[in-house]
Amino acid sequence: MVQHKLFWFIAHYGYIGIFGALVLGIIGLPVPDEILMTFSGYLISKGELHYFPTLIVSVLGSFIGMSASYFIGHKFGYPLLEKYGLKIHITKEKLDSTQHWFNRFGKFALTIGYFIPGVRHLTAYSAGISKWSYRVFSLYAAPGAMI
Repeated sequence: MVQHKLFWFIAHYGYIGIFGALVLGIIGLPVPDEILMTFSGYLISKGELHYFPTLIVSVLGSFIGMSASYFIGHKFGYPLLEKYGLKIHITKEKLDSTQHWFNRFGKFALTIGYFIPGVRHLTAYSAGISKWSYRVFSLYAAPGAMI
């Protein structure tokens, strides 16, 4: 059912629909990104979309979605996890351990995480929570968005 609505949305709104769906999907809404891109390729093959504009809006949608997730994590993530983490079994020790791991391996995880469903939604939040600079975040997020 979601796929049918997504197909209609993309067919109706075209490039803006692809951009918006990717932004919302990367932020964490249940948008099937792989199916979205496959359908976009189908529309390109039928001549209803053009390759380069689709490529550009896809990269921008993905990167802007990651950036929005980063800023949400940077601004609200750590305080929310400190305040409500125990309700979902996230202790201070687990949070510190996760931040330590992310500071050590996060650059790799951020770039590769785009290709792993579920992980792509968490890496940008984790970079923001870990207080990475936006410049460092962008340096490692951009290649994943482009690939």
